[in-house]
Amino acid sequence: MDSFTPRPRPAWVAGLPEQGTDTLVVHHPYDGSEVATVAVPGPEQVERAVATAAAVAREFRRRPAHQHAAVLDHVSRALAERAEEVAEIITAESGKPLAWSAVEVERAVSVFRIAAEEAVRFDGELRRLDSTEAGEGRMAMVRRVPHGPVLGIAPFNFPLNLVAHKVAPALAVGAPIVVKPAPRTPLSALVLGEILAETDLPDGSFSVLPLGNEATSALVADPRLPVVSFTGSVPVGWSIAESVPRKQVVLELGGNAAAVVLADWPDLAGAARRIATFGTYQGGQSCIAVQRVIVERAVASRFLPLLEQAMRELRTGDPYDDTVTVGPVVDEAAAERIVAWIEEAVSAGARVLCGGSRSGTTVEPTLLADVPPTAKVWAEEVFGPVLAVSVADSADEAFAAVNDSRYGLQAGVFTRDLPLAMRASEELEVGGVIIGDVPSYRADAMPYGGVKDSGVGREGVRSAMADFTAVRTTVLPAR
Repeated sequence: MDSFTPRPRPAWVAGLPEQGTDTLVVHHPYDGSEVATVAVPGPEQVERAVATAAAVAREFRRRPAHQHAAVLDHVSRALAERAEEVAEIITAESGKPLAWSAVEVERAVSVFRIAAEEAVRFDGELRRLDSTEAGEGRMAMVRRVPHGPVLGIAPFNFPLNLVAHKVAPALAVGAPIVVKPAPRTPLSALVLGEILAETDLPDGSFSVLPLGNEATSALVADPRLPVVSFTGSVPVGWSIAESVPRKQVVLELGGNAAAVVLADWPDLAGAARRIATFGTYQGGQSCIAVQRVIVERAVASRFLPLLEQAMRELRTGDPYDDTVTVGPVVDEAAAERIVAWIEEAVSAGARVLCGGSRSGTTVEPTLLADVPPTAKVWAEEVFGPVLAVSVADSADEAFAAVNDSRYGLQAGVFTRDLPLAMRASEELEVGGVIIGDVPSYRADAMPYGGVKDSGVGREGVRSAMADFTAVRTTVLPAR
């Protein structure tokens, strides 16, 4: 990295920059070099952040919508102005190739712009009640009000945009938010704190606390934070939900997303390139990265060589190299685990068509065939640049294979057959069905989330705004 100079960064405690009682060193995943040192707030600072969020909650929710929108619009514009700088920071802390970091900044810009628009149109409705005699002469005003301050817990793989998907909806509805970024990747969230501090947000409406994961349970349990929005691993997410059953908990967890290629799809080479790209983007560290590829037998002999070729064309290496498309995984332990899972599958009968090894934290783009359905690379979430391919005799068999999973986040179906597409929409047990593309497609305005072990609730700006608020009904005389 040539242009990024490491420098200490303060935490944001109730809207103010503060040094902490400890520090955290951020390392670059590709070569382990030191990127920055950040302040870790102490117990008194954490308490002040939570207490101030609770104290300001009533005042904040009463602010007019145009003020919320102005704040969100400022963040969107400021991120756009600092796009190159912020992209380099994302690459420095997460290791993803710079081109993907630039995409992440663009998406965060869009998230805050969408939130600014939604803030001024997120309203209620009037309902007539005279459908029965008891309701004659009355109507209901239905509105949504914030549950209260939000605890946003973000993962390392999208250190800016997944924080944005918590901060923007909270501020749009007038809910204070306390953000706990991933300890490996706190820098993007701290930049967001800098930008928020440029606005007229009241003290306490936001905090960014780079804490270790051991601090999570106390924050989750704090009754002054009635909403918990968590993105991360399946075991941690469900343990959070089980520990606070009376809170509003939104979980966006993992998956082993499937891409189905059916016989009517005309551009097999294009499908192969999309699947290879989005099975390995972000180093495969995306919960909707393609992991399982299910191909209808009628086209399998033509499709598999195209997919293998597309995988072999992907370049690994230094994420600051413009030609590199697949960066490192988060650390060497993750790389070791991924290769161990590949070796486990091979010992059970799988064939390695390409890849299969690693160099440090970089795992080769790997394509496996004949993978037993019980192997971890098929049944669990790899979170690495690994694709496992199988062949199905029909669309029915392919859809059954997609559903044969404890996860249900998104699935992609390459078909132009409208009845088949509608059947996929109805039958696939996932939160999102993407027709004609990979399961990795996500528009930041759409509802996004899963079923089964993949989570509960929805991200996507307006959907998250609904999850962060409760319905309040007022019955009025109609005349």
